[in-house]
Amino acid sequence: MRIVNSLFCLILAIFAIVQYNDPDFVFWFIIYGLAAIWSGFAALMPGKLTTYGALRGLFALCLIGAVVGTVYFWPSNAAWWTKEVIWDNELVREGLGMAIVTAGLISVGVTWWLNPSNTTSP
Repeated sequence: MRIVNSLFCLILAIFAIVQYNDPDFVFWFIIYGLAAIWSGFAALMPGKLTTYGALRGLFALCLIGAVVGTVYFWPSNAAWWTKEVIWDNELVREGLGMAIVTAGLISVGVTWWLNPSNTTSP
């Protein structure tokens, strides 16, 4: 899982960086940046954050927000998966971006769920 979380961290960090010319830069930078940070924590120190309840709660809020965001931004266009639609429609790209954020956070959640140190308390 360390490799998967590292890849998500890298991809989401790149997504955050390339938002510089987007009209709603701050919104998407925060979303991608938070997901990259969570993925980085899961890759570098998977046992550290599982012992703190407040961080687990914050992660749960981020994961719930990502799922809600994916449902909200999910493309409703016909044939949204085609290259032409993806390149020409920003709403489709935003929906797919939220799906990638959700997949990354699910990977983080699975990592922490399977980590044996999640049964210990501080």
